[in-house]
Order: sequence, then C-alpha cells, then structure tokens
Amino acid sequence: MIIRLRELILPLNHSEKQLKEAAARRLAIAKSEIRSLRLVRKSIDARKKRICFSYIVDLEVDDKLSFPEKIARVIEPEEQAGAVHLTPGTEGLAQSPIIVGAGPAGLFCALYLARHGYQPVLLEQGQDIDRRVKSVERFWKKAELNPRSNVQFGEGGAGSFSDGKLTTRIDDKRINYVLRSFVEFGADEEILYIKKPHVGTDVIRQVVKNMRQEILGLGGECYFDACLTDIKVNHSRLESIIINHETEVPCSLLVLAVGNSARDVYRLLYRRGVSLIPKAFAVGVRVEHPQSLIDRIQFGKYAGYPRLGAAEYNLSHHEKEGRPCYSFCMCPGGYVIGASSAAGQLVTNGMSYRARNSGVANSALVVGVNPADWDNQTLGGLEFQEKLERQAFIMGGGNYHAPAQYLKDFLLQLPSYSLEDSLATYQPGVKASNLWELFPAEICHTMQRGIEDWGKKLRGFISEKAVITGVETRTSAPLRILRQENLSSVDIDNLYPCGEGAGYAGGIISSAIDGLKVAERIISTYQKPARKVKVNSNSVCDAREL
Repeated sequence: MIIRLRELILPLNHSEKQLKEAAARRLAIAKSEIRSLRLVRKSIDARKKRICFSYIVDLEVDDKLSFPEKIARVIEPEEQAGAVHLTPGTEGLAQSPIIVGAGPAGLFCALYLARHGYQPVLLEQGQDIDRRVKSVERFWKKAELNPRSNVQFGEGGAGSFSDGKLTTRIDDKRINYVLRSFVEFGADEEILYIKKPHVGTDVIRQVVKNMRQEILGLGGECYFDACLTDIKVNHSRLESIIINHETEVPCSLLVLAVGNSARDVYRLLYRRGVSLIPKAFAVGVRVEHPQSLIDRIQFGKYAGYPRLGAAEYNLSHHEKEGRPCYSFCMCPGGYVIGASSAAGQLVTNGMSYRARNSGVANSALVVGVNPADWDNQTLGGLEFQEKLERQAFIMGGGNYHAPAQYLKDFLLQLPSYSLEDSLATYQPGVKASNLWELFPAEICHTMQRGIEDWGKKLRGFISEKAVITGVETRTSAPLRILRQENLSSVDIDNLYPCGEGAGYAGGIISSAIDGLKVAERIISTYQKPARKVKVNSNSVCDAREL
C-alpha cells in the first residue's frame, strides 16, 4: 500500500536517514515498516526565522496498517503515474497527423501520438537544436539575426533558451507524465519533487533532442526549415498546407502548435477567415540585481547555504481601477538575452543554465495590457507588441543593442548616461537610455508604483546596482484561436490549435499538457492513419539525415 504524508519539516543539514525516521515518528511505526520512500515535493519553509525544508512523501507500507486520513491518505498507482486511459477512435484518418511547431506543445503531442502508433509528422520552421544554438550565439555575439531560427523559433521552442521553468498554476494529473518524460530524456530526477523545478537551458537542449529521436524511432517524421506559409480549406475541411511558399503537402489533420511569436501564422489565419479573438498579455522590462543581494533579502543569515541554491522572488502589485503589475519568469543566477525574431524589432528574455551560477538575478517586471488598449482590434495586440519592439530597436541604436537604465534613475524619471560599470548581462549589448520614452506613460507610472511597493516588501530591491532593460513583450499570446469542445477549430474541423501560441497555455508545463490533451483527443476520435506522409522538398531538412 502507498500512503502520502505531508509537511515533514526537517533542518537544512538533515540526512536521508533522518527523513525516513521523521516519517516513521509521524506514523507511530518502526522505521523498518517503511518498505520504500519516494519524494513527492521538496520546498523551502521560510515562514519562521529558522529556514527549513518541508517534504511531501509517498511511503510503501504493509496493507494491514491503517492511519487516520488527517495523517496520511492512500495513493492509487494511477495517481502516481499521471496515466490517462484512452479508448481508440473509429473515424478514419487517411494520412499521418501533421504537427506544426516543435515547442513543448508540439513535441509532447507528437511524442504521445508516436507512442500510440500514429506516426506523426512534425514540421518546424526553425533549425534543429544544434544548428539553432549556433544561429542564436551568432546573433548574441555579432547581432546577425536569423528570422526563421532564433530564440523564439526552432527545435524546443522559446523554452530552449530560458530558465527551463517547470512550474504551473494548473492542477492536472498529466503533470507527472510530463515531468517523468523530461527525466526519461535527460533532465535531473529532482524535477519530480522540487517545488519550483527547472531544467536549465543547457540541459533542455539535450532533452528535446532525445525526444526527437524517440519520435523518429517510433515511426514519426520531423522536418526543420519547414515554415507553414499557407493552408487550403474546402467546406470547413483542411485539404493541404503549403511549406516554404512552394511545397504543397496533403493534410488530413493539422495540429497548430506554433508558439506565441508566430505572427506570420496569426496573419495567415486571419486572412483565411479562422476565428481569432484578442486577449490580454503584459509588457515591461527585465530587472537585474546581484544574486547575492536577492539571497540575503530572501534567506537572511542562511544566504549562500549550498542546499538552498539561488533565491527567487515572486512579486505583484494591484491597484483598484488600475493595471496589474508583477514579476514574471524570474531567472536566478541567469542572463538577460536578445530574443528578437524579426528584423528591426528588439525583444528581451531571461535565461539560466542548470547551475544558476552567473551571479546575477533577473526577472521580467511587466504591466498588464488588454484589448481595450487597441480598440479590440483582432490583430491590435500583435501590432502593439511590434510598435514597442521597433521603438526599443531604435532607442538601442539600431544594432540590436537594448535600451537600459538604472532602476533608481527610472524611479526618478531621469535618463541613465552610462552603463559601463553596470551588471547588465544582455547580449548583444546595452545602451544607456530613458525607458520612459519607450512605453506609454500609464504603463511607466504603474511600473513605478509597483517597484516602489516592492522596495518596501523586499528591503534592498531598489538597489544602486539594479538595472532594467527593455523591452519584454512575449509574456503570452496576444490572440486566442477559438476552438470547440473537442479542441478543433470552430471553423475548420480537422485543425487543432494547441498550446501557448493558440492562447490556451502559458509556460512549458501547461503547453506540454495542452499538447497531450490534443493528442488524446485525436487518438480517441481517429483510427491509426492509413498511410504515412512524407515531405518531398529540397527546401526542408529531414531530421533523419542529421
């Protein structure tokens, strides 16, 4: 029998033996009666002056034992595994399902379909991860942008150049499936139980590569440099897609998992009459502090204790009748990076390696914007983003250097004149600026009040060394592609919008889960495909030839 035990509190220097002993004491049984112990959650408990670790554990004990539910509850095997049981569908499927986009949603959709024998075809406009890393590094070092393969586009999606955060606010049993899959493909096993797990950009690159090999090994196909440029629809059914403006591929079923930066796809869908609605998102800056400062603020005298790692924060500021202001995608021990995906447009993002040891903490500080800001125009949010990105590009000097400013100068509405001695990590580089010239005044004022509030909550946050860099715009999709209860488009029966780019997820985990949901729906609706699709074009890169 497996039972779950919550809130086991132990000191920072505890041993594995002490964890088992604490569990036995809580249950009033001998330690020998615990056959096995599995960590479910490990978190830092900083509610008191003394910082401790708090655990949730699953214990295997004798079936004859019994415990009050308030102490421990029995866990079924399905709950541990995150399993979803499917009944195969009966509707015919002429050809392999095609998935556009190799981010978390597309990869997990393809993986699940491949494991069930559906031989999916995965198309990605960007490069495979090895070539993509070279393209991104060339942009950071030489400001040479590849508009098809960059931080936003390519194998693994935008998450390949991020902290690799695996936190989510949703409660879904598929989370275990996603986390276990990441471990299976190379992530550290601790992501299964750490409260705030992260993979790290250096590790996640190998993970997605291993996932691709699994998909290929199960009969799927994967093509890079394969950009969706058009669709052909007849009587609410998608008949074919166009790749790279030249290659027509017959299509019985299309999963659209393109990510929130695929503006060309949004515009394509809009032209083709696919129902889109504008949605809220957030824009702002990246703020950087010495990591040692954030550690002292959060951990006090325990700062620097090896088992605690680099400290994080999560901040929000809400005003009556005002806009929300909050931190987003905090990257302890990370870097601020150039994340542009279009010529003449500048975007920032945060990234951390597995070790989180850069010595600098960064986070997005963003303010909410909504469709009222662009008169509810369908593509208005997209155009709002582009306007900010073009202005940031100009303010940075027109060479993909980013406008930046000391945090204290921003609060005083004064320009920064030099950043030579700043801790700004942004690549390709920064230019001293006044970020009040970048955003609408209302956004700046909201951000100003939010920062002042956070300075009271986190003593030292408004530091002489703190620096902000703009512009952060890709917090979430500016649009939602409407879909039916069966997850297909409201306009095209065999089109399945999926993941963050479709407006139904936010982050790696929720995107992966949405990809799984779409895969499950396909399996429960359709039979295995009658034949396999091959993309015959010299303009694409067949993953089997890499």
